[in-house]
Amino acid sequence: MSYKISDDCISCGACQPECPVEAISEGADKYVIDAGKCIDCGACANVCPVNAPQPE
Repeated sequence: MSYKISDDCISCGACQPECPVEAISEGADKYVIDAGKCIDCGACANVCPVNAPQPE
């Protein structure tokens, strides 16, 4: 299982530095998570002000 960033993302960037496996990158209109790298730790969800990262 991995996390996915919903359309609620406000592109604040808070999640990116929290990811221990560098699975988060800035996309065209929101941040995105590489499901192949995500280890389902939830670190991104813990810092997101709008709860955009959600388990898939």
